[in-house]
Amino acid sequence: MIITLTANPSLDRTVDLGAPLTPGGVHRIRTDRTQPGGKGINVALGVQRAGLEVLAILPAGPGDPLLALLEAEGLPHRASPIAGRVRTNLTVLSADEGGSGLVTTKINEPGAHLSPDEALSLEEVLAEAVGPEDMVMLSGSLAPGLPADEYVRLVDLLHEQDVHVGVDTSDAPLGAIADALPAIAPDFLKPNAEELGQIVGAPGDELERRAEAGDLAPVREAALALHDQGVGAVLVTLGGAGGVLATDGGVWYSPSATVEVVSTVGAGDSASAGYLIGLALGEEPGDRLARALAYGSAAVTLPGTTIPRPDQVSIAADRVVRL
Repeated sequence: MIITLTANPSLDRTVDLGAPLTPGGVHRIRTDRTQPGGKGINVALGVQRAGLEVLAILPAGPGDPLLALLEAEGLPHRASPIAGRVRTNLTVLSADEGGSGLVTTKINEPGAHLSPDEALSLEEVLAEAVGPEDMVMLSGSLAPGLPADEYVRLVDLLHEQDVHVGVDTSDAPLGAIADALPAIAPDFLKPNAEELGQIVGAPGDELERRAEAGDLAPVREAALALHDQGVGAVLVTLGGAGGVLATDGGVWYSPSATVEVVSTVGAGDSASAGYLIGLALGEEPGDRLARALAYGSAAVTLPGTTIPRPDQVSIAADRVVRL
């Protein structure tokens, strides 16, 4: 089974202005939708839609609107009760100044503060849910109240239970993961260019620009360095430039498909879902990379935080090359 932990879940509200966003101006919303959000929930939805067994774990109080949305999705989940409410993240879609491109502006709440007892309860719910040979994905930011090294502690705890553990996070929690290497290392790490830059001390936009120009050496070297420090597989997503996977046996690259972008929210989580689906199906590394990028490309063609179904995903394994 694939189990996801969303330590700081959200209600994802997406509004489309259909026009440029002007600071200080008055705007009218063209479309508005609210969906269950949080990186682990997004991954779980992708896995569920592929027909695999999945469980989403998250902190949320009884009667929280997020739980009703999860019920409506039919997503198996367990909520560790908290006193606060789940945050709302706002995504504003607007046109660029020329009116032809899409600009995504995200405004995120910090989330409810977890007390020490609530934090312990969340860990216990996770530990009780997992079994040997399960895969666990620890995704997203940490709720206020959780220490920056929470994911490091959970990787160590879950490895004691013979569980395959992936991590997708940023900022201080990602720094804690990097600092813990090689003593404690996840089996799977999924940074984007910005997050990889946080680890290696390089501007993420420069890494992505160089990749777009065909210079994949900096990303390849950084991903390999993380793998050499004990991370089982490192999947670096590079937006429109594609993605790089470093794992046992080598490094693979694939470009992204050329698609019309509707919303970039949830694309990285969809890529994580695609990778985990491929891993669960026993695919080889190159095929896992192709599936991950296909899921990410499909996600950007969908509105809001919509995670694709398998029939919306077009996998191009023939585009994968070994670096």
